[in-house]
Amino acid sequence: MRFLSMIRINENSGEVPSEQLMNDMGKLIDEMTREGTLIRTAGLRPTAEGVRVRQRHGKLSTVDGPFTETKEVIGGFAILEAASMKEAIELTKRFLRVHGDEWDIECEVRQQDGPEFGAAA
Repeated sequence: MRFLSMIRINENSGEVPSEQLMNDMGKLIDEMTREGTLIRTAGLRPTAEGVRVRQRHGKLSTVDGPFTETKEVIGGFAILEAASMKEAIELTKRFLRVHGDEWDIECEVRQQDGPEFGAAA
């Protein structure tokens, strides 16, 4: 099964990944890719560079970032291959542990749905 693990960050916290964190994260990504548990991962650019596209009752609109009403944003994601939600949570914990004690972050883990990922597969 595939799972999406989305890391939520406070974009205004001023926290910047250290060189050590980036190196440790690179090693973890390589390790998990070799294991076959990590399909894809990426960080996301700041909301100041983003746009929200909305449809309300058939009317489309766009709003340029930053999105000041949002305290926590999705700062990145990982697509994981796991046998169960429990395993996907353990894989996500590996990502969080790499950040050490100084970070205040969380991940949301959700199973991907679709004919190739759901119970019918």
